[in-house]
Amino acid sequence: MEIARHAIDRPLYPWLIVIVCLLGGLWGFNSVGKLEDPSFTIPNAIINTQYPGATAQEVEEEVTERLERAIQEMQQIDVIESTSMPGRSEIEVEVKSTYRGHELPQIWDELRRKVNDTQDQLPDGASPSRVNDDFGEVYGLFYAVTADGYDESEVSDIARLLQRELLTVPGVARVTTAGLRDETLYIDIPNERLTTLGLPIDQLVNTVQTENSVEDAGSLRVDDRHVRIVARSQVDSVEAIEALRVGRPGTTEQISLVDIANVYRQPTEVPSHLIRHNGEQAFTLAVAGIETENIIEVGEAVEAHIDALEGRIPLGVELSPIYEQHRVVDQAINDFLINLAMSVAIVIGVLCLFMGWRVGVVVGSTLLLTVLGTLLFMGLLGLEMERISLGALIIAMGMLVDNAIVVAEGMLINIKRGMSAREAAGQAARRTQLPLLGATVIGIMAFSGIGLSDDVTGEFMFSLFMVILVSLLLSWLLAITVTPLFGYYLLRKVGSSEGAPYQGLFYRLYRRCLGLALRARSLTISALVIVTGTCMWAFGSIPQSFFPDSNTPLFYVNYTLPQGSDIRATQRDAMEIEAYLQTQQGIESVSTFIGQGATRFMLTYAPEQPNPAYAQFIIRAESLDKIPDLDRTVYRELSETYPDADVRTQRLQFGPGDGANIEARFKGHDPQVLRELSEEAQRRMRADPTLIDVRHSWREQELVVAPRINEERARIAGINRDDIAQTLQFASAGIRAGTYREGDNLIPIVARPPQNERHDVARLADRMVWSGTEQRFIPITQVVDAFETRSEEALIMRHNRVRTLTAQADPAEGYTANAALASIRGEIESIPLPPGYQLEWGGEHEDSSQAQASLATQLPISLLVMLLTSILLFGKLRQPLIIWLVVPMSVCGVVIGLLATGLPFSFTALLGMLSLSGMLMKNAIVLVDEIDDQIASGKARLSALTDASVSRLRPVFLAAGTTILGMLPLLTDAFFNSMAVTIMGGLAFASILTLVAVPVLYALLFRIGHHETQADETQ
Repeated sequence: MEIARHAIDRPLYPWLIVIVCLLGGLWGFNSVGKLEDPSFTIPNAIINTQYPGATAQEVEEEVTERLERAIQEMQQIDVIESTSMPGRSEIEVEVKSTYRGHELPQIWDELRRKVNDTQDQLPDGASPSRVNDDFGEVYGLFYAVTADGYDESEVSDIARLLQRELLTVPGVARVTTAGLRDETLYIDIPNERLTTLGLPIDQLVNTVQTENSVEDAGSLRVDDRHVRIVARSQVDSVEAIEALRVGRPGTTEQISLVDIANVYRQPTEVPSHLIRHNGEQAFTLAVAGIETENIIEVGEAVEAHIDALEGRIPLGVELSPIYEQHRVVDQAINDFLINLAMSVAIVIGVLCLFMGWRVGVVVGSTLLLTVLGTLLFMGLLGLEMERISLGALIIAMGMLVDNAIVVAEGMLINIKRGMSAREAAGQAARRTQLPLLGATVIGIMAFSGIGLSDDVTGEFMFSLFMVILVSLLLSWLLAITVTPLFGYYLLRKVGSSEGAPYQGLFYRLYRRCLGLALRARSLTISALVIVTGTCMWAFGSIPQSFFPDSNTPLFYVNYTLPQGSDIRATQRDAMEIEAYLQTQQGIESVSTFIGQGATRFMLTYAPEQPNPAYAQFIIRAESLDKIPDLDRTVYRELSETYPDADVRTQRLQFGPGDGANIEARFKGHDPQVLRELSEEAQRRMRADPTLIDVRHSWREQELVVAPRINEERARIAGINRDDIAQTLQFASAGIRAGTYREGDNLIPIVARPPQNERHDVARLADRMVWSGTEQRFIPITQVVDAFETRSEEALIMRHNRVRTLTAQADPAEGYTANAALASIRGEIESIPLPPGYQLEWGGEHEDSSQAQASLATQLPISLLVMLLTSILLFGKLRQPLIIWLVVPMSVCGVVIGLLATGLPFSFTALLGMLSLSGMLMKNAIVLVDEIDDQIASGKARLSALTDASVSRLRPVFLAAGTTILGMLPLLTDAFFNSMAVTIMGGLAFASILTLVAVPVLYALLFRIGHHETQADETQ
C-alpha cells in the first residue's frame, strides 16, 4: 500500500485530516465534560426499616432476616450486608459488577417490588421499609453556611432561599442541605399534677392531636355549586396550644393546659445531625451538576449567582467552601496542559538537538495533532476530560512519539542515501506501516484487560483504554499520512550525504558493543536471565498498594465514642477537638460533622451512616506537604487525650474503595463466639507493629434498663405491657402528641415531664401507671418487680445472610496495606475456628483481589489477541518468540526505579508496566522486521543483523529519551508518580533489551554464527 505517496501526491486529504484534528481538537477541548475523577457506578442501595422498641436481635430475626430472604432471590444481587440495631434495620445491597449504570434503575425497581411484597410479613409496629438508591449521588460544590445570631426558624428560611435560588442556575441538577436544627414544641407536665388530677397521658395526647388535626368535614350542594365544608384548626401559635382545655375522666371539669403544663418551643433536645465550621454552628449546602454539563462552567455559574444574591442574604450569613470540584478540575486541566506543553516541547527539543529542527517540527506537529484529534474523538464518543483520560494521553506519549519518529528517521536516512523526498517518504512509510500497525494493536490490547474489566475498577479505568485506543490508532494514521507529507515539505532540503549514514562515534561504539554481545551470546543471555531473575525476586520487596492517596490537601479525623454514647457527649468532645485543631499550624479550615458523615462531595468519599457516637472532622491543610506531620501530631495527641474513644486519621484516596484497609471477617451464628474470635484477632493485631487503629465492627455492647414486669399483678390491675411502655416513654424521651403546622414547617409536639424528672433511672420507680380498668393511677412498683441493668448487642452485622464480626486495622506509617496484611495474615489464620465458623479477608485485599480477578478474566483474551497479532505480522513463530522473550526482562528497570525512589507498586504502576510492554514490543517488532527485511534483500545474515540493529539505535534512544523526559512533570503528581517511575526506569532498561537482547536472541534462535559472511538462503 502506497499510502504515504498518495498523501504526497494528493495533499488535500492529509491537509483535511490536519484541519479536522486542529479545529475538532479545539471544539473537543471546549465541549467535552470536565470532571475530577471518571464517573463510575456505585451499584449499592440501602433499605431502612424502623421497628421502634425492638432489640437488635428482634430486629434481626423479625425484620432483617425476612427482607434478606426476599432480596437474595434477585439474581442481580452480589453482596447483602445488614446491620440490625435497636429499633432499626439497615440492609445494603450491592449489584453484581457485570451490570452497568443504565441497567440499575430497572434493578432498583425490582428491588422495591421485592421489599414491598415482604411488608405484610413484617411484625406489627414496624414502619414501611424505605429503599434509598441515590445515596451515591455526588455534590461537587459543597459549602458550609454559618448564620450567627439567627434562630432556627430564620436559618431554615435562609436555607430554603439558597436552595430555591441555586436550583434556577443552568446546569444544576440537585441542591440539598444538611445539619439544619429541627425545632420541637414541648409540653412539660409534672408527674405530680397528672396523678393529683387523675389525668391519663392518653387523654392529654388525644386532646392535642384532635384539636390540631386536619379532617375532612364533608361537602354540600348549594344550587348548582359543590361547596366544601372546612373545619380549620385554630391551633396556630404556642398560646393557642396553651389555651387548649383537657377534660378530667369521669367528670365534666375542663382544665386549661397552661394551668398544668409548661408549653414552649425550642431546638430539638436530642438532634440527629450537627454541623460546625471553624468553631461556629453551621449547615451545609451541597450542589450537584447535571452529568452531561461542564462542571467548571456550572461551578462558575453557581458562584456568580451566589454573588448576585448578596443583597438578599441577611447580614452575618457566610458561605464558606468546603470543597469546590470545579476549581479542582480547572487546576487539574491546567496542570495537564502545562505537562502536555512541556512534553511536546521536550520531544521537539530533543529531536531538534539530535536530528535537526526539521525532524523536530515534523514529529512534534504530528504529536500535537494526535493529541488534538484525540480530544475530538473524546467529544464525539462522550468521554469526559478527567484525571484518568488526561493521564492516558501522557501514558501513551511514548508510543505516540515512536510512530512518527520511526517514519521520520526512515525518511531522513533515505534522503541522505540519495533518494528524493517523495521516494524516501514512500519507502519509509511502506516499510514500517504494517509493523507499526501490528505493534499499535498489541499496545492497545495490553490495556484492554483493564479497560474492559467488568468491575468498578474497570469502569473507573474505561476512559484510559478508550483514549489509548483512539490516540494510538490516530498516531499510526497520522504517521503514515501527515508525517510523510510534512517530511516531504521540510526534509527535501536536507540533501544527500556522502558515505554511510551510521558512521558516527555513537554508532561505532554501539556496533562494537553489539559485536561483543553476539560473540559472547551465551554469556549475554545468561547475564540477562540472572539479572531478570534477581529483579523478579527483588520485586517482592517493593511495597504494594491499590490506589495512592489523593493530592487534594484534605484529610479526615474520625472520632467514635463507645457504642451507645449520647450525641450530646459526642458534640461536647467534638467542640473541644475542633478548638484544638484550629490552634494547629498548617490547618486552614475545620468542618465538623456530628452524628453522621458529610454529604457525598466527591465520588470516592463514603459518608458514615447515622451514629450518635460518631464525629468526623474534614480538615483542609494549607498545602499537601503539611498533611503528613499534621496527621501524625493530631492522631497522637487526640489518642492520648481521649483514650476511651476510637480516633482515626484518614487520607483522601484516588479511586474506588473505602473502609478499613485490613479486615478479618469471622462468620458464624453465636455472637459470643464471634466476639471471642475477634478479641483474639485484635490481640494479635495490637502486638503487630505494622498495624494501628485496631477495632471491630460490632463495637461495644450497649447498656439497657429492662423492667421486670409481674404479669399476674399487672393483669389484676388491668395494666398491660403497652401501658407500662407508654409510661416509661413519657418519663424519659417523651411522647409524640401531634404536629404543629407553620406554613410548610411541620413541628412535632412532644409531651414529657420537666427536666428534673427525666433521665434519672432512680425516679422510674416513682412513676404512676394509669389503669383503664380502675380509672386511676397505680404505682409502677406494684406491677414491676425491679428495673434491671444489663448489656446487650447493639449492632448485629451480617454478610450474605450470615452473622459476621470483622476485626479491623489500618497500616502503620511507613507500611502499605499489602505489607501489613502479609505481616499479620499468618497470625490471624492460625486462630483455631470452631466447627461452623469461617474466616474471610476483606478491606483493600478484597478490593484488589476482585480487581485482579476481573482483570484475569479479560487478560487471556488480550494476550491471545496480542500473540496472534505478532504471529500474523511475521507469518512465522521464531520472530514472535524473540519479542515475547524480552517482555519479562522489562521488569528489571521497573524494580530498580521503584526501589530507588521508595514508591509502591500501585494500580497506576501496573498501567505503567502495560504501557512499557507496549513500547518494548513495538521497538522489538520494528527491529525484527528490519532484520528480516535486510536478510531478505540478500545481505549476509550477520551483517544484516548488525546493520538493522544500528539503524534502530537513534529511533529507540530518541523515543525512550523523549518519553522518559516527558514523564518528569508527573513525578510530582500523587496519582501518577509511581507510574512515571515505572515507565522511566523500565524504558531505560527496555532500550538496552531492544538493542542488545533482541539481536542476541535472534542470532541464537536463527543460529547466526559470528563468523558468517554469506547469506543463509534457507532462512
